[in-house]
Amino acid sequence: MKTDRQTLQEAVLSLLRAIAPELDPDALAPEQALRHQVDLDSMDWLNFLVSLHERFGVQVAESDYARLISLNDVLDYLQARLL
Repeated sequence: MKTDRQTLQEAVLSLLRAIAPELDPDALAPEQALRHQVDLDSMDWLNFLVSLHERFGVQVAESDYARLISLNDVLDYLQARLL
């Protein structure tokens, strides 16, 4: 599944809004810690990772959780696996 970064970002933000409806995508800094910007607790974060798997078919290994800090990290991770 090939997708451009902007389309991918819109899809990821849509998944985040389903978990955190108060999310203002324009206020997000893509290089800063996503969980802190969106105020996601550990269960919200897990739900987000599950939603990534359901939407994109990308299984996020538990060993990779610590790598997914910023929005850019999430997008890079997905792009590398969707090629």
